[in-house]
Amino acid sequence: MTSSQNECFVELSSFDDLARYACAFREYPQRVYSQDFNGERIVSSSMILANTLLIFYVPLKKSGRYISYQVTGGKEICDIVESTQNISHYAPVIHMESAISPLPENEENITDQFHPIQVKDLGSLARLTYDPEFPDEQNLTLFALPRKKSWVLGYITSLEMDDVYYNFNYVELDSEPTKNFLKYQGNQGKNPEFSDAVDHGFSYFPIIKIKNEYSIFGFSD
Repeated sequence: MTSSQNECFVELSSFDDLARYACAFREYPQRVYSQDFNGERIVSSSMILANTLLIFYVPLKKSGRYISYQVTGGKEICDIVESTQNISHYAPVIHMESAISPLPENEENITDQFHPIQVKDLGSLARLTYDPEFPDEQNLTLFALPRKKSWVLGYITSLEMDDVYYNFNYVELDSEPTKNFLKYQGNQGKNPEFSDAVDHGFSYFPIIKIKNEYSIFGFSD
């Protein structure tokens, strides 16, 4: 099978979602780029798939050298700053004159299309993030996106055979999530709950909210 390599732009709901994606619970925050896109300046961070550069972006409202991210006193604080003087996670912002990659943009017929797989409950979705092959390098990121008249919350996994297959493992939600994290209390036998605060003794999964439906997530109707 011949694979086409391209890039796919996915707009997030807010700047805080981008900061959370680039920084939250990462030992080393991701690089962030600013560039011109469709007539406006955007700031973005990417995920590399087998044949696709998946670019998460929001409009750039403020210029600076770093994205600053911290959760303190139960409150998430996200900003673009010029220096790294405070105690925060910092993602470097690289301002580009050209596009960040030479790949053509393509949101349709993407080779790395995700296959939607429904998971029974939030606890199963949280436990799915454990990878026995890389137990110390867990990716905890969950993605929330609108689906029909409600929302879904999902986790991306991959299956490597002759080709790489990507799954979007998801749970249907009753409404749009309004909190930034999923708090998992499996050690206490309790169901996960949505939370804005981060307390010691629990596992937390950052929720990245996507603004619209995109075909790469594999939902056909």
